[in-house]
Amino acid sequence: MTQTHDLSATRMAAAVRTREVSPVELTDHYLTRIERLNEQVGAYATVTADRAREEARQAEKAVMDAADPADLPPLHGVPVPIKDLNMVSGVRMTFGSSVYADLDGFADDSVVTLLREAGSVLLGKTTTPEFGLPCYTESAVAPPARTPWDLSRSAGGSSGGAAAAVAAGLAPVAQGSDGGGSIRIPSSVCGLFGLKPTRGRVSQGPVIPDLFGLSTNGPIARTVRDAALLLDVMARPMPGDLYAAPPVEGTFASYAERPPGRLRIARSLETAVPGAEVHPDCVAAYEAASELLAELGHEIVDLPPMLGPDVLPHFVTLWGVMATVTPVAEESEHLLQPLTRWLRGHGEATTAPQLFQAHAALQGALRAAFPVMDEFDAILHPTLAQPPVPIGYFHDREPAENFERQTKFTPFTAVYNISGQPAVNVPLHVNADGLPIGIMLAGRLGGEGTLISLSAQLEEARPWIDRKPDIWTA
Repeated sequence: MTQTHDLSATRMAAAVRTREVSPVELTDHYLTRIERLNEQVGAYATVTADRAREEARQAEKAVMDAADPADLPPLHGVPVPIKDLNMVSGVRMTFGSSVYADLDGFADDSVVTLLREAGSVLLGKTTTPEFGLPCYTESAVAPPARTPWDLSRSAGGSSGGAAAAVAAGLAPVAQGSDGGGSIRIPSSVCGLFGLKPTRGRVSQGPVIPDLFGLSTNGPIARTVRDAALLLDVMARPMPGDLYAAPPVEGTFASYAERPPGRLRIARSLETAVPGAEVHPDCVAAYEAASELLAELGHEIVDLPPMLGPDVLPHFVTLWGVMATVTPVAEESEHLLQPLTRWLRGHGEATTAPQLFQAHAALQGALRAAFPVMDEFDAILHPTLAQPPVPIGYFHDREPAENFERQTKFTPFTAVYNISGQPAVNVPLHVNADGLPIGIMLAGRLGGEGTLISLSAQLEEARPWIDRKPDIWTA
């Protein structure tokens, strides 16, 4: 029997406008599931139940009062949670840290403003690790985010709560952010489609600075069309943004309806992380995706060497400095997680010349790499080097080992944060244990449309929407 949370966000939005489903019904359904299941999944740090119900009532009144409900905004009455790294005015904001456990948001992030203008209903704030730094979501302010496919395993990070919410049926779609893989990693381990847009496509403002351009907001969804719909809402430049993405013809949603044509796709299992070994399950997903792409008529070639292990130390330098950007009073530093203190120590020890040298070295490497990458319409990798790992696999280790394990778990993702290119996780594969194994496709700068068209083609060829964890029917 179809349940409310079986509906895609695109179908929900259409059903609200035709008055088949009410925003109040949708919101109550998700709040009931959150109340029952969130403790198991660790998806939400804060649930805004009263606010959500009031927004849903207002949305329902707007539907009933509208002369033509088709004119309502694209997400009218659809519940959408916000990651706890993004500020919502008047809502608790922790950054995943005990340091900020008592902070209330004093402004709306630009992406929150746009989602509100699109008519969405705020269910709450999804869990994130401290300051969004690790690739897993375990903190001192909320339960660990667990993949609904195996509750003993991590949902990834740093958008782990967002992915856990969507995969467990606690939200139809979610906003996430990605500075080194933080949308694609949890999408892979939770069996979802996640899209990191081109640098500058979605504003980081007004509170979070762009700085090196590594991080961006983006959608996490069960279907390609839902992610494209959410990206259309998010993708508006704002005053003060440091970066601007190339323009796109038409809507992102329209690309999900067009065939991609015959593409030239490069593929690679090589990583920029010394000692990273790709698990056989991840290799199997990569090979199966290569075969499927060839069956669909695309030209598949091996990617020539481009960015090697020499770029990793420069990225780590930037990551350590980024860890220092969130202000922490000296008397509160003891509240920080060991990994955060370790990363901030590296960042604080970095001199300004060292920082600029690292940034310059990365740009120099990219100048050589882009002519190679731009020969292809898309580039295929495994999303991760390993299947989903147990809770504590990273967090229970000393910081140096913790960080090394993270780099070996995610050796493919950060390259496209360095370059600013769009990249997606496509949930094509499941291993013998029933765990999701994603594949990653990266595109040219400004090439989200091509990735959406290609991903929609893959989704049609190997549908994944009916694969659901046991908790889905709870």
